[in-house]
Amino acid sequence: MQEASLELEKQNLSKVLAETVKTGIIKSNLLAMFAGLALALYKDSISPFNKLPEIFFSMIGSILVIGAAGAFNNLYDRDIDSIMERTKTRPTVTGTIQAKSVLLLGTVMTIVGLGTLALATPLAALFGLLGLFFYVVPYTMWSKRRTIYNTEIGSISGAMPPLIGWAAISSDLMHPGIIGLFLFMLLWQMPHFYAIAIRRHDEYKAANVPMLPVVKGFKRTYIQTNVYLVALIAASFLFASVSTGILLVSLILSIGWFVLSIVGRKKMEIEKWAKTMFLYSLAHITILFATIIVYSFMGTFFKL
Repeated sequence: MQEASLELEKQNLSKVLAETVKTGIIKSNLLAMFAGLALALYKDSISPFNKLPEIFFSMIGSILVIGAAGAFNNLYDRDIDSIMERTKTRPTVTGTIQAKSVLLLGTVMTIVGLGTLALATPLAALFGLLGLFFYVVPYTMWSKRRTIYNTEIGSISGAMPPLIGWAAISSDLMHPGIIGLFLFMLLWQMPHFYAIAIRRHDEYKAANVPMLPVVKGFKRTYIQTNVYLVALIAASFLFASVSTGILLVSLILSIGWFVLSIVGRKKMEIEKWAKTMFLYSLAHITILFATIIVYSFMGTFFKL
């Protein structure tokens, strides 16, 4: 009985920690980080086996820094999280984990994470620091509660993982490939999070969070979504210098998203449209990054 009780406590602790550091966000951002890393390896025709330490340090460092950002976000947003249905059971809201523990956890993960990224390259650590800073200060502590442009401001942090991966391998930040990847991640976030904001409209309104659909309405959000989707299509052409295949995949996925937005809105109620757009956004970014990673690694091996 005692062993079973200890096992249950371990499982509960793992669940609490996972929810505190937001493991779902860590996983999605790791995919973006590896896309940047793989693209840099391909550009410089470097075998992954020659960069195993950099790959390892960038992965562990990214996990820790992204997790720290999630912990600080949960700590600061306890008041509004307690109002929203999807966040009111978070450990930081229920008191399952104490605020001091979260602060300590986030601080330790920040220090160790940035130090680990620095072992990959100092530039990777710099981008990790910028990503953490933009997520915690300009986004969480300022813009999220004050302006409809909180999504745009937060997207800067969300676009850092590809830069971390790229910087772990290459210092060439002017290459169209990494510029394209950064812009793509930056632009992708707006249609993605607008869809979430529409689906959770009433919750954001109750929590007094000025998301675009709450303040400006669904029509403005729909128009702005399409503007960003057109920009996303245009950004795809930056991949032309890297690979025609990646360019085509990006174009097809982005044009498909735009068509879905236009046609879907004519045939669906706003909430169903938002759910469909959200699901497509997940498939879109997963397929694109998986394509970049597989193509880059395969291309690297064939080049060598």
